[in-house]
Amino acid sequence: MVTHQELVSCVGWTTAEELYSCSDDHQIVKWNLLTSETTQIVKLPDDIYPIDFHWFPKSLGVKKQTQAESFVLTSSDGKFHLISKLGRVEKSIEAHCGAVLAGRWNYEGTALVTVGEDGQIKIWSKTGMLRSTLAQQGTPVYSVAWGPDSEKVLYTAGKQLIIKPLQPNAKVLQWKAHDGIILKVDWNSVNDLILSAGEDCKYKVWDSYGRPLYNSQPHEHPITSVAWAPDGELFAVGSFHTLRLCDKTGWSYALEKPNTGSIFNIAWSIDGTQIAGACGNGHVVFAHVVEQHWEWKNFQVTLTKRRAMQVRNVLNDAVDLLEFRDRVIKASLNYAHLVVSTSLQCYVFSTKNWNTPIIFDLKEGTVSLILQAERHFLLVDGSSIYLYSYEGRFISSPKFPGMRTDILNAQTVSLSNDTIAIRDKADEKIIFLFEASTGKPLGDGKFLSHKNEILEIALDQKGLTNDRKIAFIDKNRDLCITSVKRFGKEEQIIKLGTMVHTLAWNDTCNILCGLQDTRFIVWYYPNTVYVDRDILPKTLYERDASEFSKNPHIVSFVGNQVTIRRADGSLVHISISPYPAILHEYVSSSKWEDAVRLCRFVKEQTMWACLAAMAVANRDMTTAEIAYAAIGEIDKVQYINSIKSLPSKESKMAHILLFSGNIQEAEIVLLQAGLVYQAIQININLYNWERALELAVKYKTHVDTVLAYRQKFLETFGKQETNKRYLHYAEGY
Repeated sequence: MVTHQELVSCVGWTTAEELYSCSDDHQIVKWNLLTSETTQIVKLPDDIYPIDFHWFPKSLGVKKQTQAESFVLTSSDGKFHLISKLGRVEKSIEAHCGAVLAGRWNYEGTALVTVGEDGQIKIWSKTGMLRSTLAQQGTPVYSVAWGPDSEKVLYTAGKQLIIKPLQPNAKVLQWKAHDGIILKVDWNSVNDLILSAGEDCKYKVWDSYGRPLYNSQPHEHPITSVAWAPDGELFAVGSFHTLRLCDKTGWSYALEKPNTGSIFNIAWSIDGTQIAGACGNGHVVFAHVVEQHWEWKNFQVTLTKRRAMQVRNVLNDAVDLLEFRDRVIKASLNYAHLVVSTSLQCYVFSTKNWNTPIIFDLKEGTVSLILQAERHFLLVDGSSIYLYSYEGRFISSPKFPGMRTDILNAQTVSLSNDTIAIRDKADEKIIFLFEASTGKPLGDGKFLSHKNEILEIALDQKGLTNDRKIAFIDKNRDLCITSVKRFGKEEQIIKLGTMVHTLAWNDTCNILCGLQDTRFIVWYYPNTVYVDRDILPKTLYERDASEFSKNPHIVSFVGNQVTIRRADGSLVHISISPYPAILHEYVSSSKWEDAVRLCRFVKEQTMWACLAAMAVANRDMTTAEIAYAAIGEIDKVQYINSIKSLPSKESKMAHILLFSGNIQEAEIVLLQAGLVYQAIQININLYNWERALELAVKYKTHVDTVLAYRQKFLETFGKQETNKRYLHYAEGY
């Protein structure tokens, strides 16, 4: 058994079961976790003291190459060394005056950044040719990290953090981050968040604009290492005799006090299930992430060991144990199914029967995300996206140019029974929409584009495919909604609210909830914005959300219960009224009388307002009239009455469209039915004078009528005719 005699400075995984470590005793040692054996790979020359090392990234999309083949090692003699997996030093390159304190490959493996005691930040090619000196300063640079798109570099400067783009003349971002020297930084490519650790004994979480998201309590000793898990959901923190596991929002899941000395370097395994720490006393500490919880209705699932789960039904306290052949990497519990991915297989359990899961082999290694809808679920791995039915049948695999699946997360992908939506990384203003059953782009293949960058997307889960809606939050924290079906005409993107931080659709009906500044809001019928925007405020439920402290996050919205995680990690459950869901149910099966009866029983304005909008959306004017009367919208009741007395079906239809503000569609309906005069008349009523005249001239009819109305309008306001077209036609009549 080979062990290190001196402090271990750095560690790195090649596969999920194999780790390399480097130490001040000049050894590079390989650890095999399956056989618990260690072997010496190479003993470096006595003048090389390793400081940092980083495996060359696996090439994306190449199936055969499942492990890294070479690594960069930085050392105290001012050089970095490119070393093969077998320990052969391929190249040693003079890089800095004094020690090279850190070296990092970018995500594509096309460039290497090194930083040193001389305060220089240098960019090198894959083969070790110097490309540029990005920056230089008077203090040593202790740590460096690449931005998610490999176009920016984050590095330390004493107590400051600096983000510098590779692009010359681009804006540099710099801020004071700690009260002591910053020792370690890490920047995650999935959630775009930054970690920093300092001699002020604190660790902090920042967004990529340098805004503080979390600030830890001071520890007893300086924080010597921090590292993100690959999927950006967790991070680990190392200090003297201390190892901590934290959520991405900063609160701590677990604290261990191993007898290790200081932990100088933490590395996560590729699948994110375990970490290794390089310890000051010559040990390497290994830790597995266990005890994750998943909850759905009355079921609670816990990962008890690496290959075992416990399922508890809280109604009758029945407990089931689930055993797996390989270690569990990801799991998801929703829609009466538990989906578990191990390193080689995927298991699908029904909550009705825990004994006979459906098992199928995974195409590739590590699953980084599982999303569920009622009929099927989505797996994301390093190279593709796969949709499977709960019977384990492969359905489709959507693709788009430049797709990077390694950086997708639950905020940027959404799944419903018929649609898959993906927020693009190259251009964050774009959402790609796919048909679930075929994996082909939806409709005419157009993507959805917004004027601002989009942060989070969510598809509604119920109702007809043609009515599928997508809600999203953009960079300004505006909550918008739009229709997913895109044929020719550009669908409107309508703003539902401002300062919204988190959102969720209900799993059984299309009710949307969100946290808006200091309020918790439920949009009982978001579709109202397409029907009658005036009554939207009446269809909302609001309550104060200051009890959730700052930065809360909605975890789920199942039935009439919303689960919110507060910034300190505690879960809060809110129950909302069950009646709107029943109303949705009645309306979807056209039970209008039952719906009216329900509203009369509940006697709430929000219910009547929802029913009014639902009735107009489904063209049931009798119910709409009752509902509008109940919320005191008398003008609308009168208008609906006037619609009912119209002679033809087409004109009724057109006026219902007008009621919802769809003027063009109303005009098209009338023109198709040959009701040209009515089409002209609605434009006159809306003072669309240009369009009224255009139609009259085009259909060679009622030009004199339009001119007469225009004349009367001008006389009323005591104005003279200035419109050239009207002057021109007035001469002819």
